[in-house]
Amino acid sequence: MIDSLAFARDARRLEGDLAMADMPRVHDLLTEVSGSVHYRLTGRIGALGKSQLLLQLDCFVPLRCQRCMERLDFPLHVESVLELVESEADLTQEDLEDDSRDFLPAEKKLDVLALIEDEVILALPVVPRHDSCSLPGGGEKSVKESPFAVLAGLSKA
Repeated sequence: MIDSLAFARDARRLEGDLAMADMPRVHDLLTEVSGSVHYRLTGRIGALGKSQLLLQLDCFVPLRCQRCMERLDFPLHVESVLELVESEADLTQEDLEDDSRDFLPAEKKLDVLALIEDEVILALPVVPRHDSCSLPGGGEKSVKESPFAVLAGLSKA
């Protein structure tokens, strides 16, 4: 737990590895619960004088390819700029349309582990697939008979 505003104001830095086993909301998405996420959380004051957290994540996530059903080690590299806000009412429409940063409510007790888990979940593909692979059983040629050929066969009988 960190005080997010003090962390940003003091330009603190937190770095380490978080085991996939410690992120239960990710478990159902994995082929196996192994490995870890290397994270770096850095506090700073942004160009507009706003408190920000820069979160960087690097790892390979063991997912299942939805095409061939084999293991896919998905490379996950995240760099998120999270601007701290006192309340959502402080945000303008221009702020919400700015894709270069995301907003996070300022908290005295920000759960860094939950923040990392959230960012991992958001960065994972909805349908993980290898760049090139074939469907299971794709090597077997199956001949599907045309419905019109079936009708033609019935009319000759």
